[in-house]
Amino acid sequence: MVIGIRLVACSVLNALALFCASAYADANHGGAAGQFTVGRYLDLQTAEDPQISPDGTQIVYTRSMVNRQEDKMQTAVWIVDADGQHHRFLATGNGPMWAPDGKSIAYLAEGEPKGVQIFVLHLSVPGPATQLTSLPQAPANLHWSPDGRRIGFTMEVPDPEKWSVDLPAAPEGAKWASAPFYTESLHYRRDGVGLNERASRQLFIIAADGGAPRQVTTGSWRIGETVLEYIDTVNWGFTPDGRSAIAEGFREGDADRNDQDCYIYSVDLETGATTRLTTTPGGWREPAMSPDGKTIAYVGFVRNGDSYRISDLWTMSADGSNATLRSAGFDREPQSLTWAPDSSTLYFTAEDRGSVHLYSWSAHGGVKQLTQGAEVLRSPSASAKSIVVARSDFDSPQDLQLLNAREPKNSQRLTHLDDELLRGISLAKEQEIWFESSGGARIQGWLVKPPGFDPNRHYPLLLEIHGGPHGMYNVGFNPSFENFAANGYLVLYLNPRGSTGYGNEFGNAIAKHYPGPDYDDLMAATDAVIKEGSVDQSHMFVAGCSGGGVLSSWVIGHTNRFAAAAVRCPVIDWISMAGETDIPYFTYRFFKKPYWEDPSDWLEESSLMHVGAVKTPTLLMTGELDRRTPIAQTEEFYAALKYRGVPAALLRFDGEYHGTGRKPSNWMRTQLYMLNWFRRFGGNADGPPPS
Repeated sequence: MVIGIRLVACSVLNALALFCASAYADANHGGAAGQFTVGRYLDLQTAEDPQISPDGTQIVYTRSMVNRQEDKMQTAVWIVDADGQHHRFLATGNGPMWAPDGKSIAYLAEGEPKGVQIFVLHLSVPGPATQLTSLPQAPANLHWSPDGRRIGFTMEVPDPEKWSVDLPAAPEGAKWASAPFYTESLHYRRDGVGLNERASRQLFIIAADGGAPRQVTTGSWRIGETVLEYIDTVNWGFTPDGRSAIAEGFREGDADRNDQDCYIYSVDLETGATTRLTTTPGGWREPAMSPDGKTIAYVGFVRNGDSYRISDLWTMSADGSNATLRSAGFDREPQSLTWAPDSSTLYFTAEDRGSVHLYSWSAHGGVKQLTQGAEVLRSPSASAKSIVVARSDFDSPQDLQLLNAREPKNSQRLTHLDDELLRGISLAKEQEIWFESSGGARIQGWLVKPPGFDPNRHYPLLLEIHGGPHGMYNVGFNPSFENFAANGYLVLYLNPRGSTGYGNEFGNAIAKHYPGPDYDDLMAATDAVIKEGSVDQSHMFVAGCSGGGVLSSWVIGHTNRFAAAAVRCPVIDWISMAGETDIPYFTYRFFKKPYWEDPSDWLEESSLMHVGAVKTPTLLMTGELDRRTPIAQTEEFYAALKYRGVPAALLRFDGEYHGTGRKPSNWMRTQLYMLNWFRRFGGNADGPPPS
């Protein structure tokens, strides 16, 4: 009976292998006809960061697309009327912000003599945009003053560490080595940057018609969220009278030694004097002042040692008094806070079970969910009558959607960026699944099925694991899943314990035990889809990047049920990771004690310590420049696999930081190398039966 089953499975896969090989050949020429293979990724466009005009009649937004010649993503500023008409290009750049009178926008773009600069475009005046700045560092986080006469922004101010020694002078014409990079900081490297010199982030003001900018804040504190390790956002804004700014930041000590603390401050724009408004130790961030100047909404939590903690919604008076919790019992994290113009309602988004919905809060109504269904909404911007969001779902890349503020169910799609690209394309179908895991936990996942799925056939299965680990797979459009489905794969993705979007207890379930119950969830998901009867169990594969690399390397050390693995940018040795990564505090937080006091859990939860059980052919893929899960982690695992004689290959992606897909060509390579590796090791006749 067992032999018979194997023979049937192999005959099915022989036919499927021919299909995959054909799809792969076509993918290299722009995609198989009628399928979403990798070549179509080059033509995808997305609408991001919409901003509705003060009168609610127009929306400016950032459009993102692939620059094929320079192998990078590029952005442009576009504008569209609130009825979807008069959709047109404005400028190359991103991050547009409306002037209070609605007649001008400020945005960021490459300028002269070099680097990102601030531009202003007067919509009613003929002619090109005006470059306001010629700054040595890149400005960011633009805001207009309420009277429209000034623009505020943030910028890094270098404060390099110096160590001078009395070196004899070099002979004339000699070429001596450059001075070594010197630091006494813990956070001296950053993914996406490399080695970074010490700097502070300060607030600046410039006149709306140009001139010399003025630095408002000084000193070593950083304006903006101050977790140096993995967050680089800045939330700030003018008070309605234009005299002060409300900003998040940290100036209570050495930011280099700060783990989770962040506070909200009032900054006098004339003198630079700061007043701390949130007094309880913790992570308080994302301040949003109401247009009437009376209330500051914000999110945060009291200081704790958890690896994950939901930030609750709070409000306080403009002077910091009357701090009040507003989201008790909500158990989801508010994001992208924005007020209605009349200050009556606060809008925000929150992750919830694979979707991202729009919510509101008001003093009389509390927290209310405004949208329903399987969708992902981002970046709300509100006028008196409307709310614009960037929306995506499994079948639709991100476009702009306009919602009626009174009846959010009444909405209009404003952009159709990829309609022509997807016309005539057979996309994958998605099936939501819920299943039970260890300890009675209820876990949500999705099974992506190939176009033309036949329930009477057996298909190879890819288990793809998300990173974070505190992140959430969502139901937005996913070109990677579409590509694998177009190549005949079932794709299983899920949100195991540790994921966001399911409450604080669920997200913190892997505290001091990672990997842990999340592995149980991955195996339970695999078992659940096998029971549906369409999985070829000899052709199951596992993959993931970052936190997904942690778990995919862990999976193959604990089961041989997968025919091959693609382990991308993993952590496999927690002790060495703590000394190599740009997120050391985050790493230490996962363990009970430092490893020099007790290394037992550091070792037990390292995939490297379980490499002796690995039999699965493993493809390892990491960026050469990765500072988050550095390539040394990949090298350790690769060397151990080769020493043991396990089939293994190493791909080092040139010019890539964390992940292997920042460059569009490398995103496509990642997909194609995985497909090729899985075909190469397509059978798993020696693996054990599923548990």
